[in-house]
Amino acid sequence: MAKLYFYYASMNAGKSTLLLQADFNYRERGMRTLLFTAGVHDRAGRGRIDSRIGLEADATPFDADTDIHALVAASHGRARVDCVLVDEAQFLSHAQVLGLARICDELGVPVLCYGLRTDFRACLFEGSAALLGLADSLQEIKAVCACGAKATMNLRVDGAGRAVTSGAQTEIGGNDRYVALCRRHYMEQMRGC
Repeated sequence: MAKLYFYYASMNAGKSTLLLQADFNYRERGMRTLLFTAGVHDRAGRGRIDSRIGLEADATPFDADTDIHALVAASHGRARVDCVLVDEAQFLSHAQVLGLARICDELGVPVLCYGLRTDFRACLFEGSAALLGLADSLQEIKAVCACGAKATMNLRVDGAGRAVTSGAQTEIGGNDRYVALCRRHYMEQMRGC
């Protein structure tokens, strides 16, 4: 039985790197994969999965109205798809996550999703919440806080490095905008505002 996997972590934990490694492993064995990434995440260009260590791959961008299930079903009908990999899975809608579960259950294709669990305010993203509820397997990827503890939180910072406590849930950025912290240091930064 194909499974729906959710690999989640804070920023800078290597989620995209692990996705690209999994994709490589499938393709190295002659298997066919389909890669998807959030259209809003365009730091390396729309439809590109990029990692901080320099690995990159083309992917199909998805937006709120993209029917990923239909795209995979059509492609699977032409030539077997062995695995679907989704980067920036926090940006999925609940309906899209239901479609990913259908890919596993009806098409027999495993789906590996990689994304953030929470935003800079410690609130779940819609896609992450749906994956936490529906995924067959939940795997936390470890990131490290500056203190050496496990980083589980995403602190948004301004240009001067000060904590940001309000704003839109989605703001694309890298190390210049986000810092991965353990909960204790995250809470200290948020209280200091």
